[in-house]
Amino acid sequence: MGGDFILIGASEVGAMGVLDLFRLNGKVAVVTGASRGLGKEMAVALAEAGADLVIIGRGRGSLEVLAKEVQTHGHSCHPVEGDVSVRGEAQRIVDEAFGWKSQLDILINNAGTIARGPALEMKEEDWDRVINLNLNGAFFMAQAAGRVMAKQRKGKIINIGSMNTAISAKNIIPYTVSKGGLGQMTKAFAVEWGQYNIQVNCILPGYFETELTTAPRKDPERFAYFQSRIPCGRWGMPSDLKGTVIFLASAASDYVTGVNLPVDGGYLAG
Repeated sequence: MGGDFILIGASEVGAMGVLDLFRLNGKVAVVTGASRGLGKEMAVALAEAGADLVIIGRGRGSLEVLAKEVQTHGHSCHPVEGDVSVRGEAQRIVDEAFGWKSQLDILINNAGTIARGPALEMKEEDWDRVINLNLNGAFFMAQAAGRVMAKQRKGKIINIGSMNTAISAKNIIPYTVSKGGLGQMTKAFAVEWGQYNIQVNCILPGYFETELTTAPRKDPERFAYFQSRIPCGRWGMPSDLKGTVIFLASAASDYVTGVNLPVDGGYLAG
């Protein structure tokens, strides 16, 4: 493998108190798909841990609402309206995010969508819509952020996958393909960018109560079936991701990279 490997920060981390490892004071975090659901909860968690935020979404109004909430935690927030599924947007967004404070420490690749229907009937436009946002958008955001982080010789990239990163399900083939690809992309980035002290990991949320899971939650039979498969006995709430995202965004995980980490109440263990 090429590149010069460097030892960074080991003595500094070793000298920190254990709770200090999780603090994000002085860090700048970028969160895509931040205006609602899991993205919004993770953005608030990062602010609570001390980070200043650049929040990305397609609706200016909802971003402004979130920005005000972040500011109540005493940290600054810069909303950026944009669509990472559009080619060229990722670089523009990262350029603006970095230009805000001349710093970019954390990227949460959360923006995503789904298309439902049998594979035999899947339309090209629905396939493209899901792949362009969930996989292509995540790649180009990570690439643009990675260029900045490589120069800084440090950074954290957290992709938001799904249980469908690890297993499949009927009638959501573009979603499953995109999330499976995201898991492998996480490993590939981790292998390439470890030399720059960039850690790249992927969170695999299980069944969470979000807008994307409205359809199965409205079907009593499907809802009960999925809940019966979860060892913890309940669906996840967006707040259940807070601890995981802070761990992976902080110095506490400086020797953790290339991991696809389920947060699923034990579903994948069953």
